[in-house]
Amino acid sequence: MRRVVPIGFIVAEAALYAAFLGMDIMAAGPSTVPVKYAGVLLCVLFALYAALRGGDRLVLPALVLTAAADWFLLVRNDHYAAGVALFLCVQTAYYLRLRRLGAGSGWFLRAALALLAGAGLYVLHMASPLNLLAGLYFSQLLSNTLLAWSVKGKSLTLFALGLTLFAGCDVCVGLTNSGLVPPEALRFVSVGMWLFYLPSQVLIALSALPKEDDHETE
Repeated sequence: MRRVVPIGFIVAEAALYAAFLGMDIMAAGPSTVPVKYAGVLLCVLFALYAALRGGDRLVLPALVLTAAADWFLLVRNDHYAAGVALFLCVQTAYYLRLRRLGAGSGWFLRAALALLAGAGLYVLHMASPLNLLAGLYFSQLLSNTLLAWSVKGKSLTLFALGLTLFAGCDVCVGLTNSGLVPPEALRFVSVGMWLFYLPSQVLIALSALPKEDDHETE
């Protein structure tokens, strides 16, 4: 049973991933939003399973907040500030997880990246309130990613990989909305958002497994 649930989760997510990527690449068929959101909700359910088995209990609320953020940004496609603010809360939860697992505080790194993000937006004349909020969020995601790679352990490697892909997704989001990407590359960048995003959430959910279950999935 310990093997069946994680393997079933991975297979189900792979099927959803293949389905929406195929539709996005071909630009054909119905909207992929329900399929994408189903993948996010499935991660929440798996994190609940992991928590009930004695796994990490911070990943579950973080993924619930992720689903709430995606409700605004993906499903409703409005209330963008609320969605970004929720993602900032997600990174706060992940930072707490990293601290609990032995990562350093990284306060200088977090502050420096936040200041650099704000300064970069001002230089690019893109310093709207929403963009500054997004810049703060991304700086915290990037800080968490770097901190995650400083902590050893298989589950933390999964977590670090997940955060790295998460950052890759948000780079694509930023490029898509920046107006700096040539039209011929815009299609690839827009597909790249979810090319990175769902695998990132799957890896983060898997990293919540208790250690004995984690070893059995090797």
